[in-house]
Amino acid sequence: MRTTLTLDDDVADKTRALAARMHKPFKTVVNQALRLGLEQVEKPARQRRYRTKPHALRLRKGHNLDNIQELLAQVEGEDFR
Repeated sequence: MRTTLTLDDDVADKTRALAARMHKPFKTVVNQALRLGLEQVEKPARQRRYRTKPHALRLRKGHNLDNIQELLAQVEGEDFR
């Protein structure tokens, strides 16, 4: 299939240089690069498993996590609201 494709200057330069090094036509290098690139685009991105590292809270004495409103009042002060 014949089509017109506009390449950025840096992409065209790299493609021409690669074609020269490989002793292959520009068209062949562009098609190979597109095939490889399209395969990567089709694959779902590999996601790393998210891990949360637990940390000790070390609350001061007199603070209790059971009642968040009371804890906020103690930490922020009654006038904060």
